[in-house]
Amino acid sequence: MGMSDLYGPTDEGESIATIHAAIDAGITLIDTGDFYGSGHNELLIARALRDRPRDAVTISVKYGALRDPSGGFVGYDAGPAATKNALAQTLRRLGTDHVDVYRPARLDQTVPIEETVGAIAEMVQAGFVRHVGLSEVGAETLRRAAAVHPISDLQIEYSLLSRGLEQEILPTARELGVGITAYGVLSRGLLSGHWSAGRELSAYDFRFMSPRFQGENLEHNLALVERLREVAESHEASVSQVAIAWVLHQGEDIVPLVGARRRDRLHEALGAADLELDADDLARIEGAVPAGAAAGDRYAEVMMADLDSER
Repeated sequence: MGMSDLYGPTDEGESIATIHAAIDAGITLIDTGDFYGSGHNELLIARALRDRPRDAVTISVKYGALRDPSGGFVGYDAGPAATKNALAQTLRRLGTDHVDVYRPARLDQTVPIEETVGAIAEMVQAGFVRHVGLSEVGAETLRRAAAVHPISDLQIEYSLLSRGLEQEILPTARELGVGITAYGVLSRGLLSGHWSAGRELSAYDFRFMSPRFQGENLEHNLALVERLREVAESHEASVSQVAIAWVLHQGEDIVPLVGARRRDRLHEALGAADLELDADDLARIEGAVPAGAAAGDRYAEVMMADLDSER
């Protein structure tokens, strides 16, 4: 997302070089949304994959958010017709004949989840989609969806600062055999170890209106980061590496998404895969950043209302 939208200026050449570097390092999952830059991100990925074998990567696509020409969000539609139409546009932009994982970005509160999943299932049967995924849904919705068609995985925010899924959603996913694609593992930069209280944000940056980046909330959250930094230094690792490694250690059924926009940040993140944490390390990390310690919701109030996972 950050290569096309919502996090300020980007460099397309560096973005493509970062995707190439990720693939060369063994990364096989590329996650996008058709509304990231209103199609720009899919076109960017198509350029990056032009000289790469299609089966070298798993492409996961979210859809449903509606945008206007100025970039504003103007609604949501994950109905059956919209699902098939969005997929047609995605396949054209990506220059491929199939998407590996296709998922609505949010629960469409006007459409039964059975109808949305049923439409994607038809696209699986037609060969245009390999697997059905979901994003930010609660346990009950996940059960209803899985009764229609097997769900490959649930994409949901999961980090040291966002652990709400652990109570009910994660146990349900594991009961149903549904994997977790964890986004926001660095809490949009808060857990990177590179954020500072004086950093200025433009009104076009998502974090400009994110509660966790505001005033006293930000001060509180950065204090948690400094506590985590002490743990990281004892391992001669960076804060972001420890934060990502913690997610990696929560189970083999959990895959952390890394939103690096530059090669240097990518290489830093990759170091997390080599960081071994034992039970004492995990206890120290959770002691530094206990569950529920974050100040502020993970989205602004109006956006929290769209999250079935938060109900």
